[in-house]
Amino acid sequence: MNQNINEQEMIRFIAGKTKADPKAIALILKHEQTFINSAKANAKGEVDIDSDDLVDYVVSRRDVKLDELTVESILEAEMDYLMDKGLAGYLD
Repeated sequence: MNQNINEQEMIRFIAGKTKADPKAIALILKHEQTFINSAKANAKGEVDIDSDDLVDYVVSRRDVKLDELTVESILEAEMDYLMDKGLAGYLD
């Protein structure tokens, strides 16, 4: 993860928005990182992540006990946190 991110603070933020268990949130974020790290960059060096593919990947992990909607909520709350901190944005 980016060194500028306070992971505990982010997990608290996500838990506040989603009411999900912080341990489950940490697990989702770990799987998300694995997915992103395995994604291939394009010619410009950018990695385009399809959110549906990401959610499907995370939900398919054996240790994830959350439903698709909850996983989506966690990932959306994470994006909100990152955008609030100026660390992420959406590509058009």
